[in-house]
Amino acid sequence: MSKPSSKPGTPGPSIWVRLRWLPDVITLIGLVAAPFILPRFGFVPDTMSRILVLGLFGIGFDLLFGYTGLLSFGQSAFFGTGGFIAAYLLTRMGFPSVVLALIIGMLIAAVVGYVVGLIALRRTGIYFAMITVAIAEVFFFVENSPLAAFTGGENGLPGVPAPVFNFGFTTIAIGSGWTMYGFLAACYLIGIVIARRIVHSPVGRILVAIRDNPLRAAAVGHNVHGYKLLVFIVAAAYAGLAGGLLGVMQGYMPPDAFTFDTSGQLVMQTVIGGLGTLYGPLVGAAVWLYLRDFLQDTVGLGASWKLALGVIFVLLVCFLRRGIIGGIKDLIELSFGQKQAEAEPDEAVSGLTAEQEQRVAEAEVAKEPTVAPMPPRHRALDGYSGPILQATGLSKRYGGLMANSDIDFTVQHGELRGVIGPNGAGKSTFFKMLTCEIPPTSGKIIFEGHDITGKDVTDVCQLGLTKSYQVNQLFSRLTVRENVTIAVLAELRGKFRLDMLRSAESFPGVTDQVEHTLAMVNLTARADALVSSLAYGEKRRLEIGLALANSPSLLLLDEPLAGMSPRERIETVKLLKSISQGRTMIIIDHDMDALFELAGRITVLQEGRVLVEGTPEEIKSNPKVQEAYLGGVLE
Repeated sequence: MSKPSSKPGTPGPSIWVRLRWLPDVITLIGLVAAPFILPRFGFVPDTMSRILVLGLFGIGFDLLFGYTGLLSFGQSAFFGTGGFIAAYLLTRMGFPSVVLALIIGMLIAAVVGYVVGLIALRRTGIYFAMITVAIAEVFFFVENSPLAAFTGGENGLPGVPAPVFNFGFTTIAIGSGWTMYGFLAACYLIGIVIARRIVHSPVGRILVAIRDNPLRAAAVGHNVHGYKLLVFIVAAAYAGLAGGLLGVMQGYMPPDAFTFDTSGQLVMQTVIGGLGTLYGPLVGAAVWLYLRDFLQDTVGLGASWKLALGVIFVLLVCFLRRGIIGGIKDLIELSFGQKQAEAEPDEAVSGLTAEQEQRVAEAEVAKEPTVAPMPPRHRALDGYSGPILQATGLSKRYGGLMANSDIDFTVQHGELRGVIGPNGAGKSTFFKMLTCEIPPTSGKIIFEGHDITGKDVTDVCQLGLTKSYQVNQLFSRLTVRENVTIAVLAELRGKFRLDMLRSAESFPGVTDQVEHTLAMVNLTARADALVSSLAYGEKRRLEIGLALANSPSLLLLDEPLAGMSPRERIETVKLLKSISQGRTMIIIDHDMDALFELAGRITVLQEGRVLVEGTPEEIKSNPKVQEAYLGGVLE
């Protein structure tokens, strides 16, 4: 379901922000109503309390995996750490406050998460997952052997007290049964409210962007590693708190909190309930524990219940790929007719000849409103008055292959430079070195007085140098508006900020800049469409829009016209002319007519070297270019 419009002057965003509290209210009502409803289905207070603990445990994991895409099998390490720290303080050291012991256990688990994250996040994908498995096994061994005197080893730590709250006028002692459920329900409610604030904050938006396309998230100016480490720490804190609450609930901290089985069940419960929902782990835990009791006691499977539950898990994953909550959402959307396929934007001109399509395109472009481009935000060093970009002796070697060799390249402020060359001339490698996606083997790059040689792509973007990609690098599972918002947040917030509890839309200037960028690339009408539903030409315009959204002073465009129809090409050329006003641009493209029309100067690369440089007319008449690149066809 699309969100209300966020155009300036409309009440949509504020209403939407207020409605975001509705799930919290519904959660509160559900937690209050559960003791009156679930016992009718065989749930006892102890089971319901355990569901809340596992649900809280899973919130952090869902932030890590469901929202950021980091699959960790090592959450049991933090679950056990937080639980045993709290239990040790309460049972061995006589700590007076249960709540304070829980908080200390949570904080120590977060610190451990920071240390583990520094190690594990050096790798991605399956290698990251395997590192977390190994770390969990290390923690299990340490808990059972070297630290057995502190953790109780295979016996665990018994005698963990329940909290007592003294309000002056009355004292509430938490015991087993419904009072324990009430205490855990309050903890869960606080945890889910905080998690939902994180999800709707700028940090939450960036986490989802990292899940979809970490390369582009870094390229628009976000510190991807920093945000991954942050969510890893947050997930560890949730796990540590849940581990402490498990010991309080049972009056005993069990050694199996550290086992791989604990992490495995967490993954399965979250997938069953629904990834990326926050409530999925709670639903998954309820289903898991209900089926466990049902299969063990009612059906009488005994120890074979895990086998049956494994089969049920496989069936759920096969037929409810988005989990139970995702399946319910799909059913509701289908019921209200909100999953009808969107008409393709090029449908009206399908079947036309190239000449007819050209005339339609020219007529449509003539009607398009002109939106003034945002002025570039210069970040040059004080007193610097030289060229905006100067590369000297730039070379890149891959083993025995020299992709670029001794390139000298200078671009002045306000210039629109074209770069051409045959396939294999080293254009893409050259662009990647200029944007610091890859380091040069030798040479130096100076941008607005800053030596950016060896910097990473995020830092260079923050300085005002951005790039659009030859192959679209978009956040495909997000809407057009959300894509642009990700880029705008990088400029307005910087590459890293801990604003996890404020709404992304409430950040000053975000809405106006997003709307302006959408209008500039002519995508306002498609702002709430999923990127995956866009036509190719619209995706190319959005690709340029992401590079424009943070007001760069130098914009590099890698084949922006590649693969376009005549209609899309005309629209994009007009866009490029518009955004070039007051901005320095470098464009690589194989469309000679368009590039000679746009660029003031052209640089020709051949075999990784600069062949010649000059105005479009000089390049057209240059015999070396005609012979080496264009086969003598430029007249």
